[in-house]
Amino acid sequence: MKKISIGCDHAGFQLKGKVIQHLQNKGYTLTDRGCYSEESVDYPDFAHAVAEDLKTGTADLGVLICGSGNGISMAANKHQHVRAALSWLPEIASLARQHNNANILSLPARFVSEELALQIVDAFFDAEFEGGRHARRVDKITCGA
Repeated sequence: MKKISIGCDHAGFQLKGKVIQHLQNKGYTLTDRGCYSEESVDYPDFAHAVAEDLKTGTADLGVLICGSGNGISMAANKHQHVRAALSWLPEIASLARQHNNANILSLPARFVSEELALQIVDAFFDAEFEGGRHARRVDKITCGA
């Protein structure tokens, strides 16, 4: 079973708890990198922590949550080994894994319901990278490596 690292800012705190419970019920092992309340925090701190878990092998995949999903995924994508995908529909999450080999799912807490968020999470974790022509394209993402 895959190991998952999860992080959020204050806007994503409530949804993070629901996602953690959902993934634990499915048997995933989770590392919670914060935040731990609705008190205002800086989202890059949590994006970097989740990205580091992927780099060190502490986690296989990650989930990041902030208000729009944008800022936290931008911070994570600064890491060479990260391909964070902002997803607001299950189909987008699934394609991010299948075609882009995304390794972090970014959720926009203020724009998706809990029910939709959990559908997005399931789509992301149920999908697998297809490789083939997509691998060639993914290999071209990293610049200056």
